[in-house]
Amino acid sequence: MNLNRRQFSALAGATLLSSALPNLHAEDNGRRIGYCIVGLGRISMDHFMPATKMSKQSKITGIVSGHPDKARKMAAEYGVPERSIYTYENCDQMRDNKDIDAVYIALPNNMHAEYTIRAAKAGKHVLCEKPMCTSIADAYAMIDACKQNNVKLLIAYRCQYEPTNLRAISLIREGKLGTVQAIESANGFNIRPGEWRLNKKMAGGGPLLDVGIYSLNACRYLTGEEPAEVKAYSTTIDHDGRFDQVEENTSWTMKFPSGIVASCNTTYGANMNGFYRVHGSKGTLDVQSAFGYEGQYLKAQFNDKTSLDEPNPAKDPSQFARMGDYFSNCILKNEEPKTSGEEGLRDMQWMSKIYQSCGLSL
Repeated sequence: MNLNRRQFSALAGATLLSSALPNLHAEDNGRRIGYCIVGLGRISMDHFMPATKMSKQSKITGIVSGHPDKARKMAAEYGVPERSIYTYENCDQMRDNKDIDAVYIALPNNMHAEYTIRAAKAGKHVLCEKPMCTSIADAYAMIDACKQNNVKLLIAYRCQYEPTNLRAISLIREGKLGTVQAIESANGFNIRPGEWRLNKKMAGGGPLLDVGIYSLNACRYLTGEEPAEVKAYSTTIDHDGRFDQVEENTSWTMKFPSGIVASCNTTYGANMNGFYRVHGSKGTLDVQSAFGYEGQYLKAQFNDKTSLDEPNPAKDPSQFARMGDYFSNCILKNEEPKTSGEEGLRDMQWMSKIYQSCGLSL
């Protein structure tokens, strides 16, 4: 198959975007899962909440916030009644709110565990942003709380539900690249002073937990393997006050059981358009803007002189809509989600090993 840009653009809506995932609306019986938003920040207000307007299976039915005016404004926009607006102090009362089926946790990293556990005890399913938390012990506690209260836990690895990333996985699994030998990946940005992500207690670490995790997770889902060995380095170059608590750069290599070697970089000191490149015996695959909210672009060159050129026309917040509907279907069908708490735990364990190799710790 050799598609140029024009051919792909014409076919994308009918093929790639519709077939990359199973039909998310296969059991559309009118039932929509109600989500309570825990934390009104950029990712919730600018991405996840607008995504529910595109959804047939998800809706906003509750809000938890420490800012009453902001909460009331967002509640009015999404039709959330006053009785379904909570503070962080009284949000356990949502256990009695039948309109809330699940929560979407969009808080700083160090708050993920507490509010996942509180939601689970209130009998609500949990969709938690990545990274899962800030310690391996907290990851286990989150998983245990959800199992004990018979609720589902999904970690928001939206790239694992995004069509271009799924296309890359499919090409590898089908053997189009032959035997994979090596992977390169990078993701980072130039962080502004004063961001909460620069606070070690709140963030748990530097760019590795925030944006490097995308490269780590991608290497795992592209290979379908868990690393056998990891080696890493960490540096801080810009001594301008931003990196008094967290590192600026982390670079690591992983060797997988099959022999595949992956090399990854992440930074808070430069803008990196997150990407990965997969080298195989029959060709090379590149995905640019691999981890962004939109703009994914897959290219591949094969040894038989054929190629692929596939820009993805999907726009933000479509990724959040797909992920939310996927989780809603898991709840409706009582199925275990693909990116469960165990998936988040594995990344926490590998990030801990990366930091240990650097002489650092979570």
